[in-house]
Amino acid sequence: MVTPGDVRLERLRWWHIAPLLPLEAELFADEPWTARTFWSELAQLDTRHYVVALAGDIPVGYAGLCDYPDEAWVQTMAVARALHGRGLGTRLLLELLAEAERRGQRVVSLEVRADNVAAQGLYSRHGFIRTGVRRGYYQPSGTDAWVLTRRT
Repeated sequence: MVTPGDVRLERLRWWHIAPLLPLEAELFADEPWTARTFWSELAQLDTRHYVVALAGDIPVGYAGLCDYPDEAWVQTMAVARALHGRGLGTRLLLELLAEAERRGQRVVSLEVRADNVAAQGLYSRHGFIRTGVRRGYYQPSGTDAWVLTRRT
């Protein structure tokens, strides 16, 4: 059994994409990112920062940040269900927040499913507050997204 202590964070590279797609499909069954989406994100080196959490060579989580001129946005964050509630989401989020700080960003925003109470709790514990709603944002489910923002 994998524990959070067995997991290391690395910069996400092209060779991680294929192995992380099953995790993406498991966690976001109706709305997964495609390999093409990940490739596109990784190609934008100047504005993107992605990390992968690895247990051995197996991806068990990942997260990404986009650095816009006036604020940073968490693009995605995922943790294998077997590791939910064990601190890996916190590690990933703290890595993104540290990168935003290194890039001089004082505002970090994200969208989270309105029905994802666990993720909302994680973000709240790290200073994010609800600043908006995007109605029907997630497709095809039509689930609303809450916009959360953290200012330092």
